Amino acid sequence: MAKCSASSKGGLGRNNEPSVLILTSLASGNRHGYALTKDIEAFAGVALGPGTLYGAIARLEERGLIAPTASDERRRPYRITASGRAALSEAVREMRSLADEGATRLGLGVLARALGLSKIHAAQ
Repeated sequence: MAKCSASSKGGLGRNNEPSVLILTSLASGNRHGYALTKDIEAFAGVALGPGTLYGAIARLEERGLIAPTASDERRRPYRITASGRAALSEAVREMRSLADEGATRLGLGVLARALGLSKIHAAQ
């Protein structure tokens, strides 16, 4: 499981921003901190430490991108706001554009077109 830090074996370092990971997790439903951690580990292979997780949650809440929801439990669930969805959509578009450019420059664009993946990207 990758930690949220520079990766080993000559990797380029951290490429998963905690705020984007949290917004991505919340895009499919409300979650509290522990559930966020487990979901992010499952879909991204990144283990966010408590300091990183709760620091990012505080910043996202301050910016109005997430909001706490009512709960009968001691755990505090969060939801993504409309502004959070818009910010996540923009981040995904930027990442897709960068990934497409990287693939093209590496000569992988031909492979993507051959597999019909460029049609998928154009439709989204």
